[in-house]
Amino acid sequence: MFHIALYAPQIAPNTGNIIRLAANTGFTLHLIEPLGFNFEDKQLRRAGLDYHDIALLRRHPDYRHFLQAVDGSRIYACSTHGEQNYTAIDYRPGDVLLFGPETTGLPASLRNGDDITACIRIPMQPASRSLNLANAVAIVAYEAWRQQGFAMG
Repeated sequence: MFHIALYAPQIAPNTGNIIRLAANTGFTLHLIEPLGFNFEDKQLRRAGLDYHDIALLRRHPDYRHFLQAVDGSRIYACSTHGEQNYTAIDYRPGDVLLFGPETTGLPASLRNGDDITACIRIPMQPASRSLNLANAVAIVAYEAWRQQGFAMG
């Protein structure tokens, strides 16, 4: 299936919601440290409900270790700086959807890195800065899954 990767997430409830999303879609969720919260945070647990035990979750001490874990996968950096609309991509199982921290987004060094297949964006009104991280992940993840006919497993 697909991979969702959160680089240095900062807000526990967002990550909890994304854990729940990953469990419900069958996507693997990668958390790339540093995390801006304690992994035992009550808000993280509450937002993820009882999905923590069924989500496919991997933690990585840094971006380099994450890249080793997904070696050979296409990586789509999701950013307000993206040049391609997220719906213009022909997603394939194994693709990685990479998102940055809530307050700053992906650093330019990552979103423009040689390991990135494309930097994509979600359209918004011109005066808007960004969407909530959990909402943005859900939008892109469900488009990738939709393209696969919502295949299970």
